[in-house]
Parts: sequence; C-alpha cells; structure tokens
Amino acid sequence: VKLLHEAGIPAEVLQYLPGDGATVGAALTADPRVAGVAFTGSTDTARAINRAMAARDAAIGVLIAETGGQNALIADSSSLPEQLVKDAIGSAFTSAGQRCSAARVLFVQEDIADKVMTMLAGAMAELKVGNPALLATDVGPVIDADALAILQAHAQRMDAEARLIAAAPLDADAANGSFFAPRAYELTSLAQLQREVFGPVLHVIRFK
Repeated sequence: VKLLHEAGIPAEVLQYLPGDGATVGAALTADPRVAGVAFTGSTDTARAINRAMAARDAAIGVLIAETGGQNALIADSSSLPEQLVKDAIGSAFTSAGQRCSAARVLFVQEDIADKVMTMLAGAMAELKVGNPALLATDVGPVIDADALAILQAHAQRMDAEARLIAAAPLDADAANGSFFAPRAYELTSLAQLQREVFGPVLHVIRFK
C-alpha cells in the first residue's frame, strides 16, 4: 500500500485497515458509504456480509465473494504417476494448503489408483513440516489456532469415515505453533466432503 501511495494513488482512495473481520469488517460492511465489497473466505461469512449490506438504508451495494469450493485434479490411466504425485503434492500442500486454488480432491482412474496412492504415501513421508523461514521446510503452519482446530476435527472424522493413505511426519520443529501434518485420505464418494477443508488435506477418489 505504501508503494502504491508513492506511485501516485491518493491516500483518500486506497487505505489499509488490518483487523479482525468481526470488528473492522463488520463496521465497514454496515456503513452506508461502502459501495461494494470484494471478499475471499468462508461461505458463512459471505452470507453475513450480504445480509449486513442488504440491511443498510442505502443504495444496494455490490458483493463479489470467492468462497469455499472443491478444486479437483482429474487423472486418467495415461497420466505419468511420478508427475501426477508431484503436482498433487505441490497443489494440495504448498502454503499449508491455505490457498483458494489448492487441490482438495484427486480423482484418479482405478487402473493406476493403487500405484499413485503408494507413491503419494512415499512422497509425503519425505515432507518436512516446520519453520517456513528455513529452506529445508516444505510445509509451514496453518494461519491460526482456530484453523488448526477445524482441520483436527476434519481429520478425526476422516479417520472414522475414510481410509488414511498417509500423514506427513511431525518432528520437534513443529512442537510449538499451529502445525498440522499434511494428510491424504481415500474416499468412496465426494458426498463425504460437506464443505471446503482449508488446509493441507488431499482427498483421493477412484473412478472407472
């Protein structure tokens, strides 16, 4: 923002207000002077913003919301398993899986499914979870304790309802902080996912 101001954008046009959504965000979306909101986050929060803007005694505001989704990677039997596993891990676990573009579901043709899942487990065993400032680290922490709790609850449900393909190891470097071991589960149906899981969890489904 400072660089944009230096480049000539007036401070009255662009301002930076860091803060919790329940305080800063709620105040902004309820203010009749706000003509529009561009939001990235959960579907529930997007609905709350929509309701807050609709309740204002003002012109109808514009809401652009990018919310939860199940980004799928689809691989048939012509796929090179080594490349597929590399791409799946890179997409699902980079930035601790906390990117809107991260792969959440891998659909893999059953002809190569067993081989791919075996290779996936082997590759995940080599992942280093820890301090993202270190070059040796592959996966850092998730954003906060609330995000960690949601992922832990999801993992607990998946442990009961799906087959664990692999979980990356956690060592002493991840003892303190909001670290979550990347996991891969085999599901029988996409219906087992109730909403987007925003973190390093890959769900694998076979198809014929």
